[in-house]
Amino acid sequence: MSPAQHPELPPETSSSDHAVQAPDLSSTTTQAAIPRAVPAQEPTPAQILERAQAGDHGAFAQLYALYKRRTYSLCLRMVGNIAEAEDLTQETFLQLHRKLSTFRGDSAFSTWLHRLTINLVLMQLRRKGLQVISLDEAMEPTPNEGPGQSFGAVDPVLSKTIDRMALERAIAALPAGYRLIFILHDVEGYEHNEIASMLDCSIGNSKSQLHKARLRLREVLRQHDARQEAQP
Repeated sequence: MSPAQHPELPPETSSSDHAVQAPDLSSTTTQAAIPRAVPAQEPTPAQILERAQAGDHGAFAQLYALYKRRTYSLCLRMVGNIAEAEDLTQETFLQLHRKLSTFRGDSAFSTWLHRLTINLVLMQLRRKGLQVISLDEAMEPTPNEGPGQSFGAVDPVLSKTIDRMALERAIAALPAGYRLIFILHDVEGYEHNEIASMLDCSIGNSKSQLHKARLRLREVLRQHDARQEAQP
């Protein structure tokens, strides 16, 4: 009996008939069927804050990384000393760790942390015996004062685009009381009534010290400009 007549034998086929056909990966249908890895999304600051409030230590470390530079910069401007600014930054975040659960979202978290930082700096300055000069002393005229100067008004000289490093050095060289009020008012944007409440002084005292601080800064910056122009 020939193979063709045997009932159990399948008909002869070529090897190509048994080849497994690979899927066409170029087709739109096939591409849609292949699962794609979805990149993990970074948590938002609000999510990090929520996790930190729930006791997540890793989230608190993320908060520290997000806000440490801004906090340190504020401390350094207010105290004018690198070592003190570093200590105050650490103290701020220790306080933050203790008080984080009290944050209710009535204001932006950055604003809340900002006020916490300022309060700690002011406490430190009071412990060091920061003297806020008297109103009478602040009102004394100086040779650089001209007529028509008003306390608390915008200073056109200090409003110009100037050498940032020169300005930072000039601010750091101000007496502590002048520097503090200048930063609180001109840099941080507090009103004189708020500053007076913070420092337990009169509004007039706050205005006069700001005026004196601006006068000193103007003089230092004039000297800086003169030295720059004298250089070959």
